[in-house]
Amino acid sequence: MAGFDVLLTRDAARDLEEIYHYIAAHDAPGKAEHVLSRIEKAFSTLSEFPERGVRPAELIAVGVGEYREIFFKPYRIVYRIMENRVYVMLIVDGRRDLQSVLQDRLLRG
Repeated sequence: MAGFDVLLTRDAARDLEEIYHYIAAHDAPGKAEHVLSRIEKAFSTLSEFPERGVRPAELIAVGVGEYREIFFKPYRIVYRIMENRVYVMLIVDGRRDLQSVLQDRLLRG
């Protein structure tokens, strides 16, 4: 079986950028590089095992089941599988109010 393409949406790319800048400003650039690398490694594994993620409870509660998530704590990486592609939709700190973040970002259109 060929691997899936893993693609970042613009929003997810912006999430990564914001995470990097926040950590670099409040901790250290080296720490920001490390966290960014680990998050990228986590979602790159979806190429071979895209269905391993769980469905976010906040979305299941509103009847939406097509998204999955994996974790690099405290970050949640929310994605959607479409044909032979995995779209990373959202990378968010799991300590945030996820119900509103997930609904605003994934259900706004």
